[in-house]
Amino acid sequence: MITTRQSNDRGHANHGWLDSYHTFSFSSYYDPRHMGFRDLRVINEDRVQPGAGFPTHSHQDMEIISYVIEGALEHKDSMGNSSIIRPGEVQRMTAGTGVTHSEYNQSKEEKVHFLQIWIKPAQYAIPPGYEQKNFSDSAQPGELTLVASQDGRFNSVTVHQDVNLYVGKLESGAASDYQVPQGRHVWVQVVRGAIDVNGLELNVSDGAAISEEKQLRFEAKASSEFLVFDLN
Repeated sequence: MITTRQSNDRGHANHGWLDSYHTFSFSSYYDPRHMGFRDLRVINEDRVQPGAGFPTHSHQDMEIISYVIEGALEHKDSMGNSSIIRPGEVQRMTAGTGVTHSEYNQSKEEKVHFLQIWIKPAQYAIPPGYEQKNFSDSAQPGELTLVASQDGRFNSVTVHQDVNLYVGKLESGAASDYQVPQGRHVWVQVVRGAIDVNGLELNVSDGAAISEEKQLRFEAKASSEFLVFDLN
């Protein structure tokens, strides 16, 4: 069973400095039909104006993943981390017992476009943590690249939840298959381009909740990039 979440049906908030689309309920956008999918709680597609950003604020008991699509995102936090996140990199921040951080568009000329992803942790009140890795060189054409997992295998960032996050990149006309482990569920989020998932078309920024499917076939209708969340 595949249920689509079309991009133009998402929640939307434009604050001037921030243009944000919410796949699931977030902040002032509330829809009881869209409160997340399994342990995946938030997918926000954010565009931040040059030089602007999120001032220091706090989080607790959440696994937060940042995935930059275009531009450069500057991160600073109360754990002493200071970094720049660019396309091809994945950042994981474990909020745990509590952490404060800020995120700013490093550029004074170009927007930064990124996905902010929240995953509910398997355990609460764990120590805060941080990890950032570049996967540009590990991605293989036509294959899904594991970028986050519970056990950190294949040099993926470690997420404190039973979830596997893959990045798929396909050229137009190319295809890739994914065997869904028994009892697992999948969320697909299109980052660029357009793909068919088992014959169902998904365009840029569309998402899909998938359950009770044994195998998924991704076919690119254009040069495409997408995220695949394998969830318990």
